Amino acid sequence: MGRRKRREPYPIDIENLSHEGRGIGRLNGKTVFVSGALAAETVIARTIRRRPSFDEAVVEEVLEASPDRVVPKCPYAGVCGGCSLQHLAADKQIEHKESVLFELLRHHAGISPGERLPALRGPEWGYRRKARLGVKYVPKKGGALVGFREKASPYIADIEACEVLHAAVGRRLLDLRRLVNGLSIPDRIPQIEVAVGDETVALVFRHLASFNDADLALMAEFQRRTEIGVYLQPGAEHTVHALDHETVGLSYCINDLRIEFAATDFTQVNGAINRTMIDLVISQLAVDAHDHVLDLFCGIGNFSLPLSLHARKVLGIEGSMDLVRRARENARLNVTENCTFLCADLANENDLSTIDMNGFGKLLLDPPRTGADTLIKGLDFGAVRRIVYVSCNPLTLARDAKNIVQRHGFELIGAGVMDMFPHTSHVESIAVFDKH
Repeated sequence: MGRRKRREPYPIDIENLSHEGRGIGRLNGKTVFVSGALAAETVIARTIRRRPSFDEAVVEEVLEASPDRVVPKCPYAGVCGGCSLQHLAADKQIEHKESVLFELLRHHAGISPGERLPALRGPEWGYRRKARLGVKYVPKKGGALVGFREKASPYIADIEACEVLHAAVGRRLLDLRRLVNGLSIPDRIPQIEVAVGDETVALVFRHLASFNDADLALMAEFQRRTEIGVYLQPGAEHTVHALDHETVGLSYCINDLRIEFAATDFTQVNGAINRTMIDLVISQLAVDAHDHVLDLFCGIGNFSLPLSLHARKVLGIEGSMDLVRRARENARLNVTENCTFLCADLANENDLSTIDMNGFGKLLLDPPRTGADTLIKGLDFGAVRRIVYVSCNPLTLARDAKNIVQRHGFELIGAGVMDMFPHTSHVESIAVFDKH
């Protein structure tokens, strides 16, 4: 009886927003994180999960709305987990992300940047060029569902379109559902990976059983009709292969450079932000024709190759040999002779010991969400005069910033957010360090 009572909807005042964009309130002295609520609102909430020190809830009704609340463009915003902040005005989303970044830097690193860099902003809709769509065959709902997971749920949201996905895919979710439903194994396809280039689009179908000839013919027809390249993935990533010889490759252009990539390669989600981000990195590194630049976590050469247009020499290092091969191919494709690439595990002390830091005055870091802790503690930054750190996780950025400042004698001269993922709580940021 008591458990049921706790799950009945209740009114709650929202004090502020959490880092992940949920409203924070208190009920009988216990903290409640309320999805869909904004600061200074009173809402009717329903608890969906109880934990020892806090509860999680969702908004049932807004009694007193914040002036910052807007009507979401997407009709599925309240259910689909792909976005979490469509109900917050775009300018306020930026302010929230800036507050998260600067608060974490103060709290975890004890530092504030000398300059708050203006936020990088781009298109707010149809921007997403990389995604993994879940697929679930649900006969009671008419067959396959294709989309993102529901908020706080393992189920796939029942949506017909997505406003943040590139329109070539976001407007074709019903087409994808029909395609999956027409196959012989609709219940054996758990995921479709999306990759979008400047001129072409690719979908990678992960499948747990073999397709028959009729399936392959259906997929070929879909490819011809939509001009979307179809790839198949029967196992691990190395098993990905094109459906047939008509499947086209993927690429994007940066500063007159053509960067080619595979459908499953890591590439930046937001093409417009990526272009302005690269320009910002080059500007903040203050690269000139005499500089030797080291690009760590270089991937397919997204930063290294544009940097090579301005520097004397660029060395990119990446942990994946597949990405290093792609980066080298891109260097050859663009006839770039002053940019080289090496493979090394940048979280491994033995691999780090093989990196010769001598002569590199400028350093670019673009690590994964886990950050660059081992690297920052293990490399000699004695010759480095400036560091630009591109981060997809402000928490690990704050930790690493503290070590860059305290261990290596740098000053945080600038930091700011880059709105790589509008309408989500994801905070992409940049930090600039200079030697004292």
